[in-house]
Amino acid sequence: MIRVSATEFGKEVGRYQDAALNQPVIVTRNGRDRTVVISADEYRRLKRRDREVLALEDFSDADIDAVRRSAPSPASEEFNREVER
Repeated sequence: MIRVSATEFGKEVGRYQDAALNQPVIVTRNGRDRTVVISADEYRRLKRRDREVLALEDFSDADIDAVRRSAPSPASEEFNREVER
């Protein structure tokens, strides 16, 4: 993964667009990650996956067992007030 400042990205847009065909390019501003440039193919792949719906039969027995054994984080307790009336 490549990390580049917004200033440098602006000077070399074509170079970083080409690089993004093979790996994500993180563009920073004031030292913080701000945006990520990825290829159009990778974007489409992610969008397809975002809309993927899995049925129970798509899960292995180990997946189902892991879900059964899972417990919510104690931090999630604060959201109980949203469903209490």
